[in-house]
Amino acid sequence: MSDLSLIDWCVCIAYLAVVFGLAFKSATGQQNNEDYFVGGRKMNWFVVGVSMFATSFSAISFLGLPQRGAYQDFSFYLTILFIPFVITPILWWVFVPMFVRLKVSSGYEYLGRRFGLPAQLIGSGLYCIYALGWMGTMLYAVALTLKTVMGLTNTQYYLVLVGIGAFATGYTVVGGLKAVIWTDVLQAVVLGGAITAVMFLAVGRIDGGWSNFWSIAAQHSKFKMLHLDPRLLSVENFTRSNTVFTAAAFGLFMYLPGYAVSQNMIQRYVCAGTLAGGRGVVILSAVINTVLGLLFLLVGTAIFAFYSQPGGLGLPTPGIEFAKEDQILPYFVITQVPGVGLTGLILAGLFAAAMSTIDSGINAVTSVIVYDWLGGRGLPLKVSRIFTAVLGVLVIVAAIFVPRIGKTVLDIIMVIAGTCLGILLAVYLLGMFSRSANLPGVLIGVAAGFTCFLFVLFCTDIPKWWFGAFAIFPTIIVGAVASRGFPASPESALKDTLLRRKNR
Repeated sequence: MSDLSLIDWCVCIAYLAVVFGLAFKSATGQQNNEDYFVGGRKMNWFVVGVSMFATSFSAISFLGLPQRGAYQDFSFYLTILFIPFVITPILWWVFVPMFVRLKVSSGYEYLGRRFGLPAQLIGSGLYCIYALGWMGTMLYAVALTLKTVMGLTNTQYYLVLVGIGAFATGYTVVGGLKAVIWTDVLQAVVLGGAITAVMFLAVGRIDGGWSNFWSIAAQHSKFKMLHLDPRLLSVENFTRSNTVFTAAAFGLFMYLPGYAVSQNMIQRYVCAGTLAGGRGVVILSAVINTVLGLLFLLVGTAIFAFYSQPGGLGLPTPGIEFAKEDQILPYFVITQVPGVGLTGLILAGLFAAAMSTIDSGINAVTSVIVYDWLGGRGLPLKVSRIFTAVLGVLVIVAAIFVPRIGKTVLDIIMVIAGTCLGILLAVYLLGMFSRSANLPGVLIGVAAGFTCFLFVLFCTDIPKWWFGAFAIFPTIIVGAVASRGFPASPESALKDTLLRRKNR
């Protein structure tokens, strides 16, 4: 769409330089894998909480939330509210105490203690499939957006894709989890600063300022969150993308598994070292998610109000003025406020959202390989760094091949990712809540969950946000029933792995 100005280039380069500087500083004093993968279990909980927000806030959210604010309404904010009001209490009482008490380095060590090594390896394998698919998709989506926004050729597109992946891999190799956390903090600041600047500039370009912004938004019902057919069990309530039931499905079957049993999140719960620190991490992350999620939606609404004000041009049409709806934020910045460095800040924010997902994912996947498959605590730190570099290369390869799978690849990968973690969540719940659950029963339950998911995927037109339910519940129900037909787990496997009524 437009060439970057010198100021924009300076903003981007300065941001990337600071990121790499933080990585080198984080490498100081690292002696073993505990330092490299869990920060020596002595990270500040406030810093980790900010990092947890950054790693959960992807480039798709960076672009998608303004798109929803501009072209839809606030119905998706109801899904975001599930994080503080539903997911955070579950993490507080169930998962964080368990992981902290067991002092896990890989979250799937829990499955090994409860059900044995096969369950641990299956758990880490499911996570690796999820993480590689998600990171590859994220890198592809960001590079594709930059190709459109900056008018890149195919060669330049691949150079940018490889460059972003290599940069994120490089500083992760150097600094480990500590580098990931500190660079995530910087990335969260950049995200917040970029979107706040766009908010004020967008409102400043609306005749009448803030009062007219609220008026236009209210006139077009942009702040509406609750959509519900009066017939409570109507098909529309379950199949439309903006209903209360849809928000619940996203929250429980896509967000909750990602927060509860994803290694990159588990690392953050334990690296603070104490239960109070781990709980502080989830509270702070939830607060930031709630505030910045609202701000990103408001920015999209402000962009809508700018184009929809009396005498305005009307909201741009995707496919004509620009490629896709989710590129409305960079389109607005480049066309309406060029040459002041804000484009560079937005691109830095896009880099931040992508790299905060990629860096934590690479470090997390390496950690489960090292701890679950290679017996990791005694493994030399140099070997862990080599594995981290190899994982980074695999992410870049995955991003290159993602578009070759099909036109709906983003939806497919997100569904498969959510399903992998959904089945994992079901196995954890069986282990924590059922004394009778055992390895044979769990394996049968996992097979049932995958079978049910595949049936729903290929034989029905059920919306993708419900797929997690068709993976989680069959795994739990069949796993619990099947376990009754096999010998109970030994008492040693139940020690400290069942959910306690009180976690101190």
